[in-house]
Amino acid sequence: MSATQPAEKRTIDRAELAKMVTALFAHWQLSTEDQLALLGLATSNRAALTRYRKGVPLAQSRDLLDRVGILLGIHKSLRLLFPHNRNLAYTWMTQHNKAFDGMTPAETIKQWGFNGLFMVRAYLDKARGQ
Repeated sequence: MSATQPAEKRTIDRAELAKMVTALFAHWQLSTEDQLALLGLATSNRAALTRYRKGVPLAQSRDLLDRVGILLGIHKSLRLLFPHNRNLAYTWMTQHNKAFDGMTPAETIKQWGFNGLFMVRAYLDKARGQ
């Protein structure tokens, strides 16, 4: 999102991102606690997640917007890696993986925060040959 866009357009974009990321979490079948952790939100902030599910725009937080961008990038990579197996693309985040010391990618992100997001994204980029 560009700072030169009108504020109304940026708000609409953040609302679309909220819908996209919460739909993605539903596909990945993540617990509420996992969803909050992946977004970098406190476990006590369930209200924010409820608002985002309803399409309320994401908070104007660089951290949150960066996390959502990386999560959507992870989803895109999974769809490209498994174009004929949507189930695998959706369950991959909750499957134990040797590359992450036996943890799931979601657990890796929860444990390592932003670094975990980069670890998972880099792993998928490498798997895609990038």
